[in-house]
Amino acid sequence: MPTILLIRHGENEYVAKGRLAGRLPGVHLNENGRRQAEAVAQALAQAPIKAVYASPLERCIETAQPLAERLDLPVTPRDGLLEIDFGEWQDQTLKKLSRLKLWKVVQGNPSRMQFPQGETFANAQMRVVAELEALNSRHDPQDLVACFSHSDVIRLAIAYYIGTPLDLFQRIAVSPASISTLHLGDFGARVLHVNHAVSFELPQPPKGGHNKETKADK
Repeated sequence: MPTILLIRHGENEYVAKGRLAGRLPGVHLNENGRRQAEAVAQALAQAPIKAVYASPLERCIETAQPLAERLDLPVTPRDGLLEIDFGEWQDQTLKKLSRLKLWKVVQGNPSRMQFPQGETFANAQMRVVAELEALNSRHDPQDLVACFSHSDVIRLAIAYYIGTPLDLFQRIAVSPASISTLHLGDFGARVLHVNHAVSFELPQPPKGGHNKETKADK
């Protein structure tokens, strides 16, 4: 069955400044993010990719576009690859959010988390898995496809396919412009790569012991 490249969008100012973009329109790649998108395109320019899909948000479309242009393929927006709906948390700083009681739920028991006026992690996981299965059914077994999405969305998908409990999904790291590889076969799924960086940067430990990647994106 098809092999799916799960690619996180490049850096934007919300990522750089520790602010939760969520589904806000008009969040574009910054200069570093554009360089990351070009690096992804260069790394995959010779890959036999049959289709390029992306979350409809600008930062994903902009990350996908250089690769699509090199492959002479369109970027097809897919709502199933959208960022989590963070509801009232959208456009807030991580510093402010980390003071809320719900922050402990997000960090320690995300399977029970309902974002105020937004989505649950469980519903987001079901959504992205349904999307990947739908894309899987659209392609021939030997096809390679690229899906550009968001950190938590990719981590939720990886957690599902490797059987990691939802409460532990944040242990999976997915950096900006990284590539994770998923093969959906007749006898089950295989996660072939996770968080593969086309240009290596030494990762920095989370400040204060908190895993804030969940909110910093996305």
